[in-house]
Amino acid sequence: MSFQPILEANPAIQLHLAAALASVALTPVMLMRRKGDRLHKALGRLWVVAMAATALSSFWISTIKLWGAWSPIHILSVITLISLVLAVRRARAGDIRGHKASLIGAILGLLGAGLFTLVPGRILSRTLLAGNETLGFWAIFSLGVLGLIVLIRRWRLL
Repeated sequence: MSFQPILEANPAIQLHLAAALASVALTPVMLMRRKGDRLHKALGRLWVVAMAATALSSFWISTIKLWGAWSPIHILSVITLISLVLAVRRARAGDIRGHKASLIGAILGLLGAGLFTLVPGRILSRTLLAGNETLGFWAIFSLGVLGLIVLIRRWRLL
């Protein structure tokens, strides 16, 4: 594993990656711990800021240009930002069910975008999976699907 591709990337990509890693690290903590207490709210605020920074920084990344400077990944960024706003508004209004539903949208955006960054040939794929990009991608994809099933069952959505 070589961090050279990340070190050589433009600052928007580096900021995006740092914010995404913070979001990914905080997500299981937020999902597995007790809800509603002071720590949950503090970590939730930090998670929302990290997610918003991840989504917003994506608009300065245009390595895949399908519609001008934009790509399908930018649609996920918009969905994520909308989900974050809705999650915060619903939590403040006491609509915990709506809050949870909005968070699912934001988390799915994070997972979808994260998976997309591991497609063979992309910077993160070259960094983390060098030499095994295709096998690594499918292994991570499979683990992601398994994790999503566990999350859905935990939240009793199935």
